[in-house]
Amino acid sequence: MFSDVKACIFDVFGSVADWRGSVSRDLAGFAKEKGIEGVDWLVFAVEWRKLYQPAMEEVRSGRRSWEILDTLHRESLYKLLDRFGVRGLSGADIEHMNKAWHRLDPWPDAVQGLTMLKRRVAIAPCSNGNVALMVNMAKRAGLPWDCILGAETARAYKPMPRCYLSACEMLGLQPHEVMMCAAHNNDLAHAKKQGLRTAFFPRPTEHGPGQTTDLAADPAAVDLPAADIIDLARELGC
Repeated sequence: MFSDVKACIFDVFGSVADWRGSVSRDLAGFAKEKGIEGVDWLVFAVEWRKLYQPAMEEVRSGRRSWEILDTLHRESLYKLLDRFGVRGLSGADIEHMNKAWHRLDPWPDAVQGLTMLKRRVAIAPCSNGNVALMVNMAKRAGLPWDCILGAETARAYKPMPRCYLSACEMLGLQPHEVMMCAAHNNDLAHAKKQGLRTAFFPRPTEHGPGQTTDLAADPAAVDLPAADIIDLARELGC
């Protein structure tokens, strides 16, 4: 059924990498080094993530010109530092904190699953993260991408059609030859509308122990449900 799939492109934040645990651990370690007290860094990370979609929507809507995600994350970080009362940081300190998103840890199955997939198909991120962010994360985490695709190469943030279609074009493939893979049904629904094949694998703790969303595949959005990326690779004959 999927023998014509020649590439798998992936959502990264939450699907391949654990942003919530990684960012909170990274910031907590930094705060300890700097003697910053009184901040719940897990809450801080979640609040930072809440600013993600509104920041991108300013670009998607045309209300502001194109900016990479590092810039949007930095602007959100300044707001949060003020909100949480964190003072006295240098520019270098703030840049280090902003690059916590470059240092995300992969989910336990990610590296093995991607390595298996790479034997048969091209693999790449199709993330809203900018190229430097994706490259740095991949080098640190051992993610074996064939290339880096996504928002910066398309100059369009998901779920804008251009983000998905640009990835197909840059791979020299038709949309039906490319499988969008993610732990988020909404992302997959938008990719499917553009003619891509879709695969879902759940990350039931992405948002913490009380998560209620994306616990199972939406049949209307998903062509191939899998348990994780290793299972996805096996389903595709890798």
